[in-house]
Amino acid sequence: MKKTTLLLSLIAVSAASLVWAHGSATGIVKERMDGMVAMSKATKAITPMMRGNVEYNAEAIRDYARTIEEHAGEAMTKLFPEGSGGMPSEAKDDVWTDWEQFEVLAMQLENLGKGLAQAAENGLAESVSEEGASTNMMGTSGMMGTGGMMGQTMNGMIDIEMLAQMPADAVFAKVGQACSACHTKFRAESN
Repeated sequence: MKKTTLLLSLIAVSAASLVWAHGSATGIVKERMDGMVAMSKATKAITPMMRGNVEYNAEAIRDYARTIEEHAGEAMTKLFPEGSGGMPSEAKDDVWTDWEQFEVLAMQLENLGKGLAQAAENGLAESVSEEGASTNMMGTSGMMGTGGMMGQTMNGMIDIEMLAQMPADAVFAKVGQACSACHTKFRAESN
């Protein structure tokens, strides 16, 4: 749970800096920043639901997942043509020097969005039993957690059908991990 909270906090901080940098962007840089802001706003909107602070709404989760799908994958990579770095862009040169990894992360994010849309009906992993013990959907602890390879094949591709069987918050945490991995490698810190 602490890992999820940390990832969600990182996403929120990233969103705030994106909004600030967004003001002077034009053209394709503005277009890609708009996409990042849309994903960030969607994340912020459903985070309280994923934490169990507000009532769970599967349709809101599917809307969020559609936002991720709409702005990830090829829709994202086409917004990073060669030579579109530099201010006000926060994209590091690594986007273009390690294009293959950038493209893999963008595709993983798109597949995570698809998996989350399918997992929306599964609800949250953690629920409180009548005895007050915390258990997940499987009635055990850790079985459907966010760590390790759950939902990912040996070659690093995302298994959408496996994600569809997971609790929505576990898939949501994976979305946060994918965003964090991409930001760490490919996004410059703004001051």
